[in-house]
Amino acid sequence: MDTESTYSGYSYYSGRSRGSHRHGERSRDHHKSRSKDGSRSEKSVTINAPPAEPLLGDSSVLGEEVQDDNWGETTTAVTGTSEHSLSQEDIVRITKDLEDSVGLDCRRYFSLTLAVVLGLLVFLTPLAFLALPHLLWPDKLLVCGTACEGLFISVAFKLLILLLAVWALFFRAPRAGLPRVFVFRALLAVLVLLFVVSYWLFYGVRIMDSQDENYQGIVQYAVSLVDALLFIHYLAIVLLELRQLQPAFSVCVTRSTDGETRHYNLGQLSIQRAALAIIENYYRDFSVHNLALLTASKSRAAKHLAGLKVYNVDGEFPATPATGPGNNAATGLAHSQSRAMIAAAARRRDTNHNELYYEEAEHERRVRKRKARLVVAVEEAFTHVKRMQEEEQQQKKAPGDVMDPREAAQAIFPSMARSLQKYLRTTRQQHCHSMESIQQHLAFCITNNMTPKAFLESYLTPGPTLQYGRERWLARQWTLVSEASVTSGLKEGAIFLLKCIDFSLVVTAKRIPYIQLSEEFIDPKSHKFVLRLQSETSV
Repeated sequence: MDTESTYSGYSYYSGRSRGSHRHGERSRDHHKSRSKDGSRSEKSVTINAPPAEPLLGDSSVLGEEVQDDNWGETTTAVTGTSEHSLSQEDIVRITKDLEDSVGLDCRRYFSLTLAVVLGLLVFLTPLAFLALPHLLWPDKLLVCGTACEGLFISVAFKLLILLLAVWALFFRAPRAGLPRVFVFRALLAVLVLLFVVSYWLFYGVRIMDSQDENYQGIVQYAVSLVDALLFIHYLAIVLLELRQLQPAFSVCVTRSTDGETRHYNLGQLSIQRAALAIIENYYRDFSVHNLALLTASKSRAAKHLAGLKVYNVDGEFPATPATGPGNNAATGLAHSQSRAMIAAAARRRDTNHNELYYEEAEHERRVRKRKARLVVAVEEAFTHVKRMQEEEQQQKKAPGDVMDPREAAQAIFPSMARSLQKYLRTTRQQHCHSMESIQQHLAFCITNNMTPKAFLESYLTPGPTLQYGRERWLARQWTLVSEASVTSGLKEGAIFLLKCIDFSLVVTAKRIPYIQLSEEFIDPKSHKFVLRLQSETSV
């Protein structure tokens, strides 16, 4: 018991009134545990996204605080200062976050700089091959004939095609920052660099040293370089784009908190690029992660477990100074009482499923009731808005009667605000929708002549993460956890995790089996039938 109380916060603070010796031991143990945690936090590298601001007037996403029912009418802006205490572990974590962010930015700009330098080297090399003979030994060059001048046109158009192809394939906005380098892209860059260096070495040894007079041969040499670069670009298209199109693996993605599962087919990809594809599909296919619903179930389970008391029947009881038959009787009575309490706790545990059933039934009843009120309120609010026709727009009306979509949304929003707020609080979606986003969505529906049912669909059915505000997904950081190297390809039975702040995605890869199809021919003339008559039938 002393060992357990050493690591509990309550016993640490409540035990200060006890002996100084125990207090010293507990404080030293507590200090050791904090120092171990601090050292562990310094070794781990975690990039945390900034927490989302509480919406709909909630001071906490997970809390059950009472809010003003006149939401949308009595909105108050509260400003002030708050005091936060930072421990040494928090300071170390913030410092490491800054260092990691700076390192990622430096790596991204360094790779971009290398790509630009390599691209300039590739496009300037053919032009340099054509220009250097005119600059170094112009008097020794032979006259360039018609065929030579035609090669100039070929080089120009091929360089233009290569420039557009490289721009379309490589110079695109990055979708994400990967932990490791892309192997195929690095190999292509090394191949291009070795190829250009080899051409330069041959040009320097065989043409510049001997000052070759055949300018048409020099032009053909530059044309061959451009042709080879075009073939390398074709190889890049095959490795970077076409190779991954054919499905080869079926991956199962499961969210760790609520068990929601999706299946995707992927091609020959590395683990890190497969993780990127899964995250992109996650934002589109998975419903938004609502931590408040999970917290409600946990609090309900904790409430049921709080009433259970466990007694150590086989444990030793404290010794009493008196011994004899009376003491034995007291010990037997204590044993019987403990067994009775354990039996009562077991019976209560068996009835917990009934309590859970009635709680869920009551919650569903409340949701249906709030939903009906919300549908009626929204339909009544939409009846007060009417789009002006063209002939009505030509007539002069009072300035107060004509409103734009934003003003119309603000005018009818208070009539539905209370019902919408109660429904969102009942379904625990209040942190997913702010008042400003609801009014923008209402103005959008009014502008496009959408029905009340179309307006309510965003709130009655939880949508994907991208449907909600940018603060819920834009700054979210992911961590890839894999036993195998992230640059290696997917394999049969490969398992890796994608960790986020509140949950993680467990990914399991299965190879798509080989399918053998056989053909069976059926003669169309064989479709002939005979009517079977019986005495009991009515035919």
